[in-house]
Amino acid sequence: MEADRVFKALADGTRRDLLDQLRRHGGQTLAELSGHVAMARQSLSQHLDVLEAANLISTVRRGRAKFHYLNTVPLHEIQLRWINNFEQPRLRSLDTLKRHAEETTTMNQIATERPTYVYVTYINAAPDIVWIALTDAAMTASYWGHANVSDWHVGSRWEHRRCDGTNIADVIGVVLESHRPHRLVTTWSEPDNDTVIETVTFDIVPFGEIPRLTVTHEELVPDDYAAAAKGWPAVLANLKTFIETGNPLPRNPWEMPA
Repeated sequence: MEADRVFKALADGTRRDLLDQLRRHGGQTLAELSGHVAMARQSLSQHLDVLEAANLISTVRRGRAKFHYLNTVPLHEIQLRWINNFEQPRLRSLDTLKRHAEETTTMNQIATERPTYVYVTYINAAPDIVWIALTDAAMTASYWGHANVSDWHVGSRWEHRRCDGTNIADVIGVVLESHRPHRLVTTWSEPDNDTVIETVTFDIVPFGEIPRLTVTHEELVPDDYAAAAKGWPAVLANLKTFIETGNPLPRNPWEMPA
């Protein structure tokens, strides 16, 4: 059923164009996307709804604005099932050339701006359980390797402390928004360099019967983008496993060789 929604969404040329726009520049609003498509905003919004229902895009709200991001997971699943088994050797070579060209372009863009990284996952637990797992010091220590310590009130300081007995904070920040159990926004900076401030938002939104957790890491220092792209999937995989089974993964993903 999920694959049917994905194929239906991809069957329309306008929706494919929208995905291309979000691939080039994630985090666009409806107004920004409408500048690339010759149609009324109401019709464009309907196309975006179809893409979101197929899980091909994810959205993040800030005030009255709604930002759209490409979610490549369903496309990757289609690739594994429908493409790799048939043309894997030849397509792998072509994909290597294509990715090399795209990565060169992407890294050139990252070098000149403060990019945003977005990750979406679905967790089989109540939203409040997900909130507690993100904010409880003992629970974060169990699956993150660091304890997140704060009272989580707006304006309060928070620290990302090591669990090796030193209690050294590798990341510090301030709580900007705190709406249990649906939204937490914090600043992130290094203790010895608090002039460079990044922002991390956790949005926990009902998606049918399963909460959808969206992590948005904004204003990344260019050199930190690759670390965020590697670190967040590993941490959130551990979080999901910990919540759903009561135990983290047998080995922390970020400690395993590539």
